[in-house]
Amino acid sequence: MLALLFILFAGLGIGCALAVVAQRNPLYSAISLIGVFISLACLYVMLAAPFIAAVQVIVYAGAIMVLVVFVIMLLNVEQEERGRTRLKFLVPTAVALAAILIAEVAFVLVSVQEFRVTPTNAASDIGVTHSIGSQLFTRYLLPFEITSILLLMAIVGAMTLARRGGLLPANARVIPGAQQLALSPDDLTLVETNSTDEAARLLGVDHRDESA
Repeated sequence: MLALLFILFAGLGIGCALAVVAQRNPLYSAISLIGVFISLACLYVMLAAPFIAAVQVIVYAGAIMVLVVFVIMLLNVEQEERGRTRLKFLVPTAVALAAILIAEVAFVLVSVQEFRVTPTNAASDIGVTHSIGSQLFTRYLLPFEITSILLLMAIVGAMTLARRGGLLPANARVIPGAQQLALSPDDLTLVETNSTDEAARLLGVDHRDESA
């Protein structure tokens, strides 16, 4: 029975993982990734690690994937359009790396079959909430705190990038970046400008009088 459940959840996880990279729509890829997380959670339950399974569903399939779907919908990412492949060596490289990965997995499976471990009746606390909490705040306390500092740095960086738009004056009439304008209907030569004042000077107009 356990072998059938393992084959079912493992096949479901592999199928959803293939759907993540095969889908052209990013939203469908995110939904397929949720299927991968749920399949992993089911495998954790079979390995007698209910706490890790609950964290997998709550944190990854819940909070993080909701954030990913929100960002995809916020950016309004449409279905990817097929374009000309510039780097033609990527496809054979991906096939070669996939073959190496499959060979490694096959080697691990064969090695596991050769070295069998005799099961014992002693109860194990691996994956239980008490053992994870005690290890996290004793032996692995330093990596845990380093992770929190990295998350804090990411939050500060996101706030800094988001506040860059407030550096422009209130009467600014251009978006940061170079603008390309034509001097006149007869002269279609493109002239690059970086500010409203520079564009007004090249075109011979006074934008301050218009704003007043």
